[in-house]
Amino acid sequence: MRVVITGAAGALGTELVSAFADHEVIAYKTLDVGDRDQVLQALAQTAPGVVVHAAAWTDVDGCELDPDRAFRANALGTRHVVAGALLVGARVCYLSTDYVFDGEAGRPYTEWDTPNPLSVYGRSKLGGERELGPEDTVVRTSWLAGSTGRNFVRTVVERASAGKELAVVDDQHGCPTFTADLAPMIRELVVARRAGVHHVTNQGVTSWYGLARETVEMAGMDPELVRPITTAELDPPRPAPRPAFSVLDNAALRLAGLPLLDDYHAPLERLVKELVSK
Repeated sequence: MRVVITGAAGALGTELVSAFADHEVIAYKTLDVGDRDQVLQALAQTAPGVVVHAAAWTDVDGCELDPDRAFRANALGTRHVVAGALLVGARVCYLSTDYVFDGEAGRPYTEWDTPNPLSVYGRSKLGGERELGPEDTVVRTSWLAGSTGRNFVRTVVERASAGKELAVVDDQHGCPTFTADLAPMIRELVVARRAGVHHVTNQGVTSWYGLARETVEMAGMDPELVRPITTAELDPPRPAPRPAFSVLDNAALRLAGLPLLDDYHAPLERLVKELVSK
């Protein structure tokens, strides 16, 4: 199978290239998906069977301050990818986010719950979801971390290693997900031609504070460097609102009898050890 991967330079994109190594991979690291002509030309030239569309603008606060750029990259860009895929008869697998939900349900969200994003980022990613066809796949995930790129776990390790105190919100809860675990599951969904929305996260729920404290402990440093605060106490406040409880129930995987990703503690420990050893 010939697989095009957009956003291949990102943390998840890098893992996706590895996950699809037994197929023919065309990895686009700098493709401007907001440019329709560029996207259509790229897909017409390569004629893939599948496009794994991981390219996105994921700066949540940046999106809030520049909605046009957010929608160009995340929603309109997905429209272009879908259009190009239709021209060559390819399927699309689109990466989406827990931020399509408002976090007010007080329970984990299934794939069939109605989205209600709070932020421009969430709205732009939901816009991308709505561009897909019935044969395409949506993978919603959350709180991504990996060995490459900037992410929360890396930032915590770096600050704690420098002896800096971390004030971290304890009133936002979700499921940490690790790119090295996520990418192989995306491959399985693509190869099996499983269409529709799938929630794919590592198992287990925590807060950003809880994740930070566990990270510092696993790094062999003083967990007292991390102190809990509320979102309202953030100084300066963040431009974009975040859902308070955006836990994703991996219901579609579970009900189909597919294996779920591991509990997040094991991949977190592996990643922390890797980061500390560098």
